[in-house]
Amino acid sequence: MNWDEQFLLLFRHCIDLYQAGKKDYTTYFEPKDLSFLRTIGYKPRELFDFVEDLADDGAPSESAALLIAAVRRDYFLTNQDGILSQHEIGTGDLPTFGDTLDGIHYLPRILTKARAKLRGELDPDIMFGCGGDRKFLRDHGNIHPADFLRHVWASDDDDQHIISYVRSQLPKH
Repeated sequence: MNWDEQFLLLFRHCIDLYQAGKKDYTTYFEPKDLSFLRTIGYKPRELFDFVEDLADDGAPSESAALLIAAVRRDYFLTNQDGILSQHEIGTGDLPTFGDTLDGIHYLPRILTKARAKLRGELDPDIMFGCGGDRKFLRDHGNIHPADFLRHVWASDDDDQHIISYVRSQLPKH
């Protein structure tokens, strides 16, 4: 089985459990599931956050969750040689909702979260692709969260690259 098929099977299993009223995600995963998540650089809570938002809010979609996981997996295997980071970004490390970068509100926050997502360093209580992130991406040209992650990866920590990318996605008037 390919990793993407395994991810989707696990994702769908978690959706079923959540919709059946089982909200404690720590009971969702067998040892083989935890082992699989580790091979793609994913934490159980990361998967659960997408399950919960899809079940409760209708977004992000199953395919979006898979594409985001694919970017994280690629980064994990390519840039981190399959070694998990021991560093973690907490809520206190994030820019505030009102912070700006080159006049773009929220960009510092989502950019920090995206970089931490790529490295697998988000605290379990922080989600890349949350409602606030989705609103930002929708309001700035309907950017797909996986595309945003790939551009952040390609930017090599160059904020100007991301500023230019975000501005280029806005509709031309």
